[in-house]
Amino acid sequence: MSKGIVAIVGRPNVGKSTFFNKITGQRISIVDDTPGVTRDRIYFETVWNRRELLVIDTGGIEPVTDNMLLKQMRMQALMAINHADVIIFLCELQTGVTAADRDIASMLKKSKKPIILAVNKVDTVGELPPDFYEFYELGFGDPIPVSSIHGTGSGDILDMAVSLLPEDDGIEEDKDSIKVAVIGKPNAGKSSIVNKIAGEERVIVSDVAGTTRDAVDTSVENEYGKYIFIDTAGIRRNARVEDNIEKYSILRANMAVERADVCLVMVDANEGVTSQDERIAGISHNAGKASVIVINKWDLIEKDNSSVEEFNKDVRTALAYMTYAPIVYVSAKTGQRIDKVYELINRCYAQASLRITTGLLNDMLADATTRVQPPTDKGRRLKIYYMTQTGIKPPTFVLFCNSAELFHFSYQRYIENCIRKAFGFEGTPIRLVIKQKGDNPEQ
Repeated sequence: MSKGIVAIVGRPNVGKSTFFNKITGQRISIVDDTPGVTRDRIYFETVWNRRELLVIDTGGIEPVTDNMLLKQMRMQALMAINHADVIIFLCELQTGVTAADRDIASMLKKSKKPIILAVNKVDTVGELPPDFYEFYELGFGDPIPVSSIHGTGSGDILDMAVSLLPEDDGIEEDKDSIKVAVIGKPNAGKSSIVNKIAGEERVIVSDVAGTTRDAVDTSVENEYGKYIFIDTAGIRRNARVEDNIEKYSILRANMAVERADVCLVMVDANEGVTSQDERIAGISHNAGKASVIVINKWDLIEKDNSSVEEFNKDVRTALAYMTYAPIVYVSAKTGQRIDKVYELINRCYAQASLRITTGLLNDMLADATTRVQPPTDKGRRLKIYYMTQTGIKPPTFVLFCNSAELFHFSYQRYIENCIRKAFGFEGTPIRLVIKQKGDNPEQ
C-alpha cells in the first residue's frame, strides 16, 4: 500500500511539533518554547483508518526574513509542501490571523494541494470563542479547532487528511532499503554528505555547529541499490550539553543508530580522530552495527605519499576496538570518492548479514584450537565442544565449553580473529556468547 504524505506547516511557535507528537503518539519532534526549534523536516509513519501515512513536521515558515537559517528553514518547508499529498496549515488562536499567516496562506494556495486549516490552542470545550471565526478570512473553508496539548480535534484532522489523499495505487512500498545512520561530531560534514548523496539540499548545511538537531531520513535509489540515510544531530560531550534541545538531539542520534543497518562514522580530517570521535564510534560498535569510518574534508589536507598511511595508523590506534571497520577518504564538498562510500555500505551490510554453517564453523574451530591450545588454570584446560551461529547484524556465535571462567578474553579475541580470517566479516562487529556445558558435551 502506498503511503499518503501529510505535511504540517505554519509559522514558528504555533505548536506544530506538539501537534505532530500528539498524532503520532510518540515524542518524535523536539518540543521547546524557542521559536524555530524544528529546523529540518521530521518524518514519521503511522496508520489511520487503515491508510498508511507519512507525516512530516516542518520548521516554522518566516515568509520575510534576513536570517539565513530561517531562510533555509523556509526552503525546507517548501520542499515538504512539494512532496506532500495533503497539507495541514496550523495557526494559533491567541495571536489571531497574522501577516505571516496570510503570506503562508497565499503560498499554499499556489501549491494547488488540498489544504486543511487547523486553529491550535483551542483548549476550552463548548462554544467557540469569537476570535476563532476570523480564520475564515484565510480562504480555506471551515477551520478545525484543535488542542495540541489535549489532543482534541486531531482525529478530525486525520479523518479529513485521509479523505483528501489520492486513491491508493495498491503498490507495496519497497522494504529492501539499507538504513544508514550518519553520525559524528557537530560540523563534521554529516548534512553535507547526505546532500551530496541525495543530490538535493535535503538537510540544512551551515557553518554553525549543531544545525541539525533531529534525525532526518533521506531515501536514495541509484545503481548501487536502495538506501535510507539518517542524518543525525552532531553529538557533543555531555559536559557541553547546555540545553534541553541538545539533550533530546543526543538521544535521537542514539535512536538513529539503533534503527540503522550501517553507520557512517564521520571524522573531520582537519581535526583528526579526537576523544569525542572515539566515543561516537563506540556508540555504533556497542550497538553491534556495521560501520564505515568516513574521513571528510580530505580535499583540505596538504598531502604527500605517506599521508593516507599515517592517518590510517592514527585512526587504527584511536579506534583500536573497531579495526574491522574500513576507512574511506572523501570530500562531501566536491563529491570525491562518494561512490566508494556506497560500495563499502553494500559490502559491510552483506558481511553483517552473512551466515556460516555449523559444520564450517567447527572445522575452523578445530583448526584454531590445534594451532593455539586453549588456556589452562591449576591443571584444568578449557575445552570448547562446538560453536554455532545464532544471529546476524551483528553476527553472533555461541560457543559451548566446560568452563566459562577459563575462556579468557584474550582467547576469545583469538577465536574472533580466526573467524574473521576464515570468513571475512569486514565492517561488522562480532559477538561471542560463551555457555558452560560441563565436562560432558552430551549433558
